[in-house]
Amino acid sequence: MKKITKQIFAIVGLVSFFVAFDGLFYVSLTNRCINDFSPEMSAKSVEISKFLPFSDETGIVKKEGEKITGNLPVIDGAAALFPVFSSYVHRLYEESTVKYVGGNFSSDSSLIYNNTRGAYKGIVDGISDIIFCARPSSDQLNYAKEKGVELELTPIGHEAFVFLVNSKNSVDSLTEGQIRGIFSGRIKMWNEVGGDYRICYPLRRNEGSGSQTTMEKFMGDEKIVDRTLLGFLGQSIGFSFRYYVEGLNQSSGVKMISVNGVSPSKDNIKNGTYPIISDIYMVTRKGDTNPNVELFKNYVLSEEGQEILEEVGYVGL
Repeated sequence: MKKITKQIFAIVGLVSFFVAFDGLFYVSLTNRCINDFSPEMSAKSVEISKFLPFSDETGIVKKEGEKITGNLPVIDGAAALFPVFSSYVHRLYEESTVKYVGGNFSSDSSLIYNNTRGAYKGIVDGISDIIFCARPSSDQLNYAKEKGVELELTPIGHEAFVFLVNSKNSVDSLTEGQIRGIFSGRIKMWNEVGGDYRICYPLRRNEGSGSQTTMEKFMGDEKIVDRTLLGFLGQSIGFSFRYYVEGLNQSSGVKMISVNGVSPSKDNIKNGTYPIISDIYMVTRKGDTNPNVELFKNYVLSEEGQEILEEVGYVGL
């Protein structure tokens, strides 16, 4: 009888151990990897269906007026700028020119979406005619040079490059030097910058994405450390553009930190006090002979075109 009782206690103890271990594993690892975005957001980085130019329930800015006719430039760009160029397409194109079926734009649609990397490749390859993106990476510029294409970058507005931490992270502000220190690995623990005694885990984006290219420019000669194996032991810090966080993502689990004590607000972008401001660009092929390309560009830079940019949530020129 005593032997059976010991066996029962041993089994219960073993089961309890695995339950506790499973719970700890879920909290420390699995729960941190769960993707709570919609399938569309996960696949495309933006919920395109919510920002289509001619949908009744859309998040774009709708203005009406004379349309462009004839040879229409194909428009593409970055996820964070999709609501902007979708608004321009609504204003300048007829509804019949945009074809979105089964969650994707058709090959004969005048509006397409391939995100930053695909957009830069597409404009070099002649798939698109105008793209809206951050500044291209050196690889993207080299690809254009190899293909004999010269890109023309026209600034259309300004945006804050921001740094993100978990909303429970006690750090609210970092200097530019501290940020470079964390991402280069020189600063390894959050308590070195006024936070908790936790490992700093810097995240990175895919090569060629607009935010990764901007981050590499911000880092200068310093390389971003790869601390993947330590990520689940520490507190993460990532980077993006302000509108993507405030306007498209809107996750309550993260916060944008101040840089040099200045928050990345729209007002602080306008008055120039936020220290890391990037231009956003309308990119075309230099020497494009389609007159509608110039018409489209002129509209974006017009008073009404800049109003659209501002109403979407960016800072105009």
